[in-house]
Amino acid sequence: MTDTAPRPTLEAVAARAGVSRATVSRVVNGGDGVREPLVERVRKAVDELGYVPNQAARSLVTRRHDAIAVVVAEPETRVFADPFFALQLRGISKELTAHDNQLVLLLTEGRDDHARVGRYLAGGHVDGALVFSLHLQDPLPELIQRAGVPTVFGGRPGWHGDRDGVVYVDSDNRGGARDAVRHLASLGRTRIAHITGALDQTSAVDRLDGYRDVMVGADPRLVVEGDFTPGGGERAMRELLERCPDVDAVFAANDLTAAGALRVLREAGRRVPDDVAVVGFDDMLPVAEQTDPPLTTVRQDIEEMGRLMARLLLRGLDRHTAEPDLDAMPSGVVLPTTLVRRASA
Repeated sequence: MTDTAPRPTLEAVAARAGVSRATVSRVVNGGDGVREPLVERVRKAVDELGYVPNQAARSLVTRRHDAIAVVVAEPETRVFADPFFALQLRGISKELTAHDNQLVLLLTEGRDDHARVGRYLAGGHVDGALVFSLHLQDPLPELIQRAGVPTVFGGRPGWHGDRDGVVYVDSDNRGGARDAVRHLASLGRTRIAHITGALDQTSAVDRLDGYRDVMVGADPRLVVEGDFTPGGGERAMRELLERCPDVDAVFAANDLTAAGALRVLREAGRRVPDDVAVVGFDDMLPVAEQTDPPLTTVRQDIEEMGRLMARLLLRGLDRHTAEPDLDAMPSGVVLPTTLVRRASA
């Protein structure tokens, strides 16, 4: 057993700074109306004493918890294996940390998880939520709406009907897909196939639509459904080679799908890009630069998407008011994409 020093109090900070307890409280809790020289004295005293605000007491004053729930509508096996999620979470974490907010990660895999997340959000533990990787028919949007938690979604929402105050951040999936397919066509390829992502997600649907915008009237056998995973890319590529042995190009819905397709093409003795050119989507460097050959792909700024989601939510919350300012938040932000050319196409 060892004795520990008593925890510094507001009164101790006030005495050290030579100001009132109320002044210290306003500075610590982010309030207005304190002259800058006094603010500096209080901050210096806080640092010298090692004062840590009592979060429960602070929440009573500010009506904020300084905590944001990040809800990923995927099982943990997918989240921790796919670098897309790591990049998006890194962007979110950087922005929340810069504004002294705690990230609370919530994953969903089944009905029980949805109910648990809904209860947590309704329980008043967090100031808002960032939600991404939603699937069609996912109950999360309804649960979040009932909880009354300010929310920003990652990706274009896929539900039908109007919902007031819906805010989202997405990339130009359809335009990026068009760029990918046009590039393949510019190489003289005529049998251009598409391995989709999971078609219960809007990003996959938008990329399929972009493919179809360019490949008007293409053989329907050239489209095979995948699931955004390397294994899905392998299965779809094998099916494509059986259906259409003369395929000479593949646009894959993401880099992981493309990596799986490349493995199957290599096993089948197809040279890339000589026999079959391949383009992915995402430009996740741990994947795109290490495939054989390195992957031509459509770049979306995944980390920036995460940062922007967090920035929009924090801006809308308006930390100096009791109610979130939803009018300060645009309904949707769509970030541009660019084609990055490497050796696969």
